[in-house]
Amino acid sequence: MDFLIGTGFFVLIGLIIAAVFLHFVPIGLWISALAADVHVGIFTLIGMRMRRVPPAKIVMPLIKANKAGLDVNVNQLEAHYLAGGNVDKVVDALIASQRAQIVLPFERSAAIDLAGRDVLEAVQMSVNPKVIETPVVSAVAKNGIELKIKARVTVRANIDRLVGGAGEPTIIARVGEGIVTTVGSSEMHTDVLESPDDISKTVLGKGLDAGTAFEILSIDIADVDVGRNIGAQLQTDQAEADKRIAQAKAEERRAMAVAKEQEMKAYTQEMEAKVVEAQAEVPHAMAEAFKKGNLGVMDYYNMMNVQSDTEMRKAVSEVGKSRKHIPAQK
Repeated sequence: MDFLIGTGFFVLIGLIIAAVFLHFVPIGLWISALAADVHVGIFTLIGMRMRRVPPAKIVMPLIKANKAGLDVNVNQLEAHYLAGGNVDKVVDALIASQRAQIVLPFERSAAIDLAGRDVLEAVQMSVNPKVIETPVVSAVAKNGIELKIKARVTVRANIDRLVGGAGEPTIIARVGEGIVTTVGSSEMHTDVLESPDDISKTVLGKGLDAGTAFEILSIDIADVDVGRNIGAQLQTDQAEADKRIAQAKAEERRAMAVAKEQEMKAYTQEMEAKVVEAQAEVPHAMAEAFKKGNLGVMDYYNMMNVQSDTEMRKAVSEVGKSRKHIPAQK
């Protein structure tokens, strides 16, 4: 019984040791590499394990590259993996470029991948150009008519400028700027409608792909729609603004006139008050004159007669004025 327990213990220990050995020594992967005529040392695979590099992510792309006739070694692939690159995609891009007879060294392919660009897609775009459709671009001709234009830009990836070159948003922005400039320099919007290909020729001649990761092959105007009359709308808005300014100035003048009228009324009331006050002093002055002998009785009656005559003349003139406004009876 003790013998069986001891035998089972040793068997368990042996299985654990075998599992650990097979984990650190990928025998199956080493055999696959030998079968594909790819020479990878067993200690190299163990070193990958120690460096926390999955051997399969290095050996399988290496087998693929070897079968395609590429000159790639283990150290290059492992270094690219440790740098955070996608080894499998880099190898696929190298194979695709070789089939398409595009010169693409491993170092450049790895640099493109580490720069954050899809190197395989870039190689495919070099073979099969991509069509970029711009959003609707609003441009206004010199006669004030708005045109809404949509363009299709056919581009091909430029492998040499993928690292550090601008992307699709720059191409779209430059094409939109070229469309706005071309339409804005046209005297009439009908000129653009008659020959929209002039926009393509003008924009294409500006070298918009400079400093980008693409090469522009063609710019085609997909759609042109007539929009609003921006010139007339601006004139209408200006006239409305002028009207509001004139109304504000008129209101200001009216307010000043009202203020002036109120001021004159206050002044008139003040003067009337002074007149009433002065008239109230007249009897006192006359009484004082009588006392001092400066005013006689006849002088007083003459003054009263003059005043009565003046009031009578005023009443007669008022009656004459009222008769002029009475319509004649038939």
